[in-house]
Amino acid sequence: MSSGKVLLGILAGVAVGATLGILFAPDKGSSTRKKISKKGDEYADGLGEKFNEFIESITKKFESVKEEAIRMAENGKHKVEDTESKMKAAVK
Repeated sequence: MSSGKVLLGILAGVAVGATLGILFAPDKGSSTRKKISKKGDEYADGLGEKFNEFIESITKKFESVKEEAIRMAENGKHKVEDTESKMKAAVK
């Protein structure tokens, strides 16, 4: 199971637990709604941060793979050029 799915499952469990805890607390309705709204905002912010970290991680990996592909293409190009020059010299 991927760490992203585990993290999402944990966040969902925490959110449900916190919501149930607030709903069963002996507070007025308006106070409970404020608490739920505040917790929802906190979880949304946390999820947004995790999403941004995920996107940043994927971007870094993409850039790394891209640089490696460019390096490999350059090496291949040089090998082809060397082989081509050797073949031309052999034909002469």
